[in-house]
Amino acid sequence: MIGKLAWKNIWFKPLNTILSILLLTASVAIITVLILVEKQFEEKYQSNLDGVDLVLGAQGSPLQLVLSSVYQVDDPTGNISYDSVKVWMQHPYVKKAIPLAYGDNYVGFKIVGTTPDYIEKYQAKMAEGKVFEHNFEVVVGADVAEKLNLKLGDTFKGTHGSAAEGEVHDHGEYIIVGIASKTGKVIDNLILSNIPTVWQMHHEEGHEEGHEEIAENPAHGEPGHVHEDEEHVHSEVCNHDEHESDMTIDEPNMEITSVLIEFKNKMGVFMWPNIIAQNTKMQAALPTYHMNRLFDMFGVGLNALKYLAFGIMLISGISIFIALFNTLKERKAEFALMRVNGAKKHQLLLVVLLESILLCIVGYFFGTIIGRLGIVLLSKASESDFKLGFDPMEIIWEKESLLFGLTLLVGLIAAGIPAIKAYTLNISKTLANA
Repeated sequence: MIGKLAWKNIWFKPLNTILSILLLTASVAIITVLILVEKQFEEKYQSNLDGVDLVLGAQGSPLQLVLSSVYQVDDPTGNISYDSVKVWMQHPYVKKAIPLAYGDNYVGFKIVGTTPDYIEKYQAKMAEGKVFEHNFEVVVGADVAEKLNLKLGDTFKGTHGSAAEGEVHDHGEYIIVGIASKTGKVIDNLILSNIPTVWQMHHEEGHEEGHEEIAENPAHGEPGHVHEDEEHVHSEVCNHDEHESDMTIDEPNMEITSVLIEFKNKMGVFMWPNIIAQNTKMQAALPTYHMNRLFDMFGVGLNALKYLAFGIMLISGISIFIALFNTLKERKAEFALMRVNGAKKHQLLLVVLLESILLCIVGYFFGTIIGRLGIVLLSKASESDFKLGFDPMEIIWEKESLLFGLTLLVGLIAAGIPAIKAYTLNISKTLANA
């Protein structure tokens, strides 16, 4: 009965009620988004760092090297000599070294040359098919297969560079031999091949460009004219090139993009950055250090949003207080009549408190819904830009329970003075004035 009365009293002034609910909804929605994003963002980025103590790559920005090599969200700093880096990959300190070679994409999804160790690092299993063994065989991540509707045996041609609108290669067709299981990590958005595939793709491209230049035979007597016998020889050379054997990992004078290093002895983490910088043309970036710096920079923005949300919640509390206080003035006679008809003091106090609590519950309910809708939109944007998605259905019980408790506390504090005034209402004076 008291709850029903409180609910009806809430809508005594609907505009005030709607304003209070909107303010609470906005604050709860912002805080909900921050809670989910902060936890999932940190978890996903940390899980991708597992097994990576150091990244070897071309000189440039160390943060750019980490982002491009570990998280696949930036362009690499350049290429490094595979012959040179093999010495470091075989160092006694090194437990595992995973080389990476970039160059192409398919509809915006990176094609990464690597080894089966990369799949193992992310604990991905083969949902279908097998791991790549030969050149131009690829394993596609779960999200790539789902979004592009790819299946085993499908073939496609890559696009040069990292932009989806780049130039499509007219040679070197990839074939899908495996589809990886869903991991929630960066591998879900990648297409993986062996490293010789990347080399052979661009090696053949260079040969084709050279052949095209020779193919245009100037007229007899002009510079560059090739006689028929020479053309015949050149044709035989071209045919030989077209059928040359696949490139292997032992090709000399080739380049890769970077190497992910895991150490047996953690002394390498402290020693290698300086040693690499002083003795090679490469750099050694510490992913944990640079990602912590990035999180610190993000933390400033996240804290600012939290303060904004709590500020809005405070304003909503003030709005509830003003609404209840003003309504109490207009309903003094009603409360006095309730007392005359047998209502107890604590029942009047309870009515006012319930009005505020109901407002807070409604605001929290809509806030959590809108916050999760915001996560869905944010996830779509981050998946396309950063290959990182968020789960809107995750419930972080500890923090969200605290948020619910905080919302109710705001309501109770806002209703405190009006509830006490209702409790201490002077019946005779109120009715006399009425």
